[in-house]
Amino acid sequence: MEYRTIVYNAARDGKLGRLRVFLDQRSRDEVSMLIHSKTNGATPLIMAGRNGHLDVVKYLVEHCKAEIEQVGSVTFDGETIEGAPPLWCAAAAGHLNIVKYLVEHGANVNKTTFTNSTPLRAACFDGHFAIVKYLVEQKADIEIANRHGHTCLMISCYKKHLQIVEYLLKLKAQVNRKSIKGNTALHDCAESGSLEIMKLLLKHGAVMVKDHYQMTPLMAAAVAGFHQIVEYLISRAECSRLEKIEALELLGATYIDRKRDNLAALEVWHRALKLRFEDGQKPLPKPKNVKPVEAYEFAVEAHSSSMLDEIVSDPDEMRMQALLVRERILGPAHPDTSYYIRYRGALYADMGNFDRCISLWMYALEMQQSALEPVSPMTQSSFLSFAELFSFMTSEWRGKDLFSCLKFQNIMAVLQRAVEEVQRAIACGKTQKTVTGDAENRNLSNLKRLMVIVLHLLCLMTRLELLLSVDDKLDFRKIVYRLVRMAPLGIKRSTLLHLACTRDTTDVGRYPICKFPSLDVINLLIEVGADTNALDEDGNSPLHIAAKDMPLDRQVIKVLVESGSHIDACNNRGDTARELLQTVPLHSIVPPLKFMTLQCLASREIVKNRIPYKGVIGLELEKTVELHLCKFDTMKSKMEENLWPREHEK
Repeated sequence: MEYRTIVYNAARDGKLGRLRVFLDQRSRDEVSMLIHSKTNGATPLIMAGRNGHLDVVKYLVEHCKAEIEQVGSVTFDGETIEGAPPLWCAAAAGHLNIVKYLVEHGANVNKTTFTNSTPLRAACFDGHFAIVKYLVEQKADIEIANRHGHTCLMISCYKKHLQIVEYLLKLKAQVNRKSIKGNTALHDCAESGSLEIMKLLLKHGAVMVKDHYQMTPLMAAAVAGFHQIVEYLISRAECSRLEKIEALELLGATYIDRKRDNLAALEVWHRALKLRFEDGQKPLPKPKNVKPVEAYEFAVEAHSSSMLDEIVSDPDEMRMQALLVRERILGPAHPDTSYYIRYRGALYADMGNFDRCISLWMYALEMQQSALEPVSPMTQSSFLSFAELFSFMTSEWRGKDLFSCLKFQNIMAVLQRAVEEVQRAIACGKTQKTVTGDAENRNLSNLKRLMVIVLHLLCLMTRLELLLSVDDKLDFRKIVYRLVRMAPLGIKRSTLLHLACTRDTTDVGRYPICKFPSLDVINLLIEVGADTNALDEDGNSPLHIAAKDMPLDRQVIKVLVESGSHIDACNNRGDTARELLQTVPLHSIVPPLKFMTLQCLASREIVKNRIPYKGVIGLELEKTVELHLCKFDTMKSKMEENLWPREHEK
């Protein structure tokens, strides 16, 4: 076991005696190196503070001179927190004695994690009131919000810590402050269901406002199913008649979809209808010119009590009412609208009714693509769900009957929408040239994940090849050709062919779909014109990727080489695919001389002897020469870095 691991484990487990035996006899430099090294992303001091070992913390700070503001990665409730200082870890874990010790020895009470979370916010999250009070007394800022604009008051309301909420309100916390998504502490309270905290906030001047999804706290409580909060808020004078109606209608939809209580839903829907036509008030009928939706089996909303009474005996009709209500009130952009459509579809799939599931999921997908930004995580989730469903339907153990249920038109429709999503992402990237840093990496990462999902859809389609007509095969290849011509590039400039050649592409969701490298997908991409010599950010061709992927797939190597991938082209490290295959003789897969062309040999000589070639040979030949450049450039850089001997230098 490495020395740093021994130190880390001893600090994590509170073994002070073992730490002393191991560190006391070492030099100051060696001790400093060991206590500042990270194991699993964290240092010994961070783990000692996180696990409540005060004696170890004192030893590391006072005797070993550990930096008190060092940061690392820690895990709480299954979530990894990056850039957490020791004080944050101790506050989050509830160790007041360590919090006091670190602050007394100079720890910054307002130092944040990479997501801008303070030690005070960490203490608020888990309800450590004594730590909250102490940190505030030490000048902790109660208004520092995390990267989402979520404040200490908001998180305390969401986690239902009444004592902390009362304390923060006495300190004049900004009760109506908004997060980046426009929600307030009232929204967080409504979503968590604490009526007592809700009343306290209103007493301190909280006002009902809409967030960026146009949701009020009342609507949030209705969507979450907290009927006590709904009843309390609709009884208040500031609640309009329409707000009361829509809150009751949303509450009814929640009763059906989350609680499976049709009678409770019927009761609140009757109340809402009565309010719409209340005596002495202007009627507020539901909109009637709404076009029926095929995915909902052309169901229409009940406009009268008699219509409601007619459908209550039909559970499926009640479920469609819930979907119609939610879509009308929340709108297509709200996450819950598409979520519950997909949820209902998943229940149909569990019952073996795949056609209903696919119909509902397609409707939700259309809604997401029309309302959300390109490559939204929600849209990606829909595509992944389709891929997992199709994989389930085609699995061998399900038998031929269900295999035949997976219609070409269904996969094709999803694939076409996926390709459109890729095109939207590429177009959006071209219009957002100023996006840099984390935002750019996030966009590229999202695009790469979508590309991976598309590859799984392609792989699933190849399983149906034998069942397809000539026209279907042609239509399929047309859409793949269109995709390849778009030339999408994920993070590190990976192409579709790069991704098809690595086992990493296999893991995309919680359930297995297809295995990669996929020879069928690779052949398909090459057939429609994918560039076998395209280079990623590291100068790797798809052949480099396949050659490094272990255990080696010989057939993939053979197909790539036979399709024109250069076995002697170099990546940025100066490695050729031929060299990467040292453990497997290349001649046992393909005869090298057969694929080492005169162009390759000539290119190597041109590069080696620095023969001018720009504008002298054709553009295609120039590209071939440049594929062989990096080997010699790398050798040159190694000499310049003095990694090679300079025996003949003056």
